[in-house]
This record gives sequence, structure tokens and C-alpha cells, in this order.
Amino acid sequence: CVALIVARRFRHEGVLVALEELFIARGPTSNTRSDDGPEFITTAVQKWLAQVGVKTLYITPESPWKGGYNESLNGSLRDELLNGEIFYSLAEAKVLIEAWRRHYNTIQPHSSLGYRPLARETATPPLSPSGSATLHRQATMAREETMH
Repeated sequence: CVALIVARRFRHEGVLVALEELFIARGPTSNTRSDDGPEFITTAVQKWLAQVGVKTLYITPESPWKGGYNESLNGSLRDELLNGEIFYSLAEAKVLIEAWRRHYNTIQPHSSLGYRPLARETATPPLSPSGSATLHRQATMAREETMH
């Protein structure tokens, strides 16, 4: 899991910011998979992903098994953290969820990996800046102030 975004509301602007930051840090992927939530299927997100050469793979409604890895992660997050916590602020939720994400990636054994932590399998060093501006959004898609 490379990121867990914590927000009161999550709209397409938040998706664009998160993807932009991840692609700059780690490089763009060949494709991205998501459900058909409005924050993911909006034209702005589809257009931006196409501009940076990333194919979109949407999980059809009523087919959660097609996103098995995501569903497994969501279930683990819910069972291991969310069901047992009351967050008193958004800042507290961000800190605790990020701590859980790091534990999930670097310490927690995963049966599908022979009970090894996930990080060894997914560790990708950050990319060096290339000087390319292709990942930056155009002024027409400027960031709005969003609450995370």
C-alpha cells in the first residue's frame, strides 16, 4: 500500500493531488485500478491519467472480487484499526492510519508472501527528478483548497 488518504470528503481534486504526488515520487504506473466512485471516474481524472499515459481499469459495480487486493487491504484496515478506534480529530486519524500503513507494509507478515512483510515485495526507490513537467497539472486544473 503506497498511500492511504484520510479526508472528511474525497473528491476528484483529492484524487488528482494524491496521484500527482505518488507519480512524482515513484513514477507513473502503466495502469491504475479503482472502483467506479464519482471521485475516480470524473472526466478530469480520466483526462489527466490519459495525459500522463496511465490506463484506467475500473472495477464494475457489484463486483468487489475483481479488486481483491484492495478489498483485502480495506478489510485488514477496518478489522485491525478502524473498528477499534475513535478518532477525535482528522489529524489523529491521519497519524494513526499512516502508522498502521507502515506497519502493514514493513512488519506485518502476509500469508500470500510466505509470511514475509509486504515491503520487500513492493519497495520501489523514489525516482530522481528528471526535469520533466509532464506530470504537473495544467492551470485549468489548479488545486482547490481541500481538507485532508
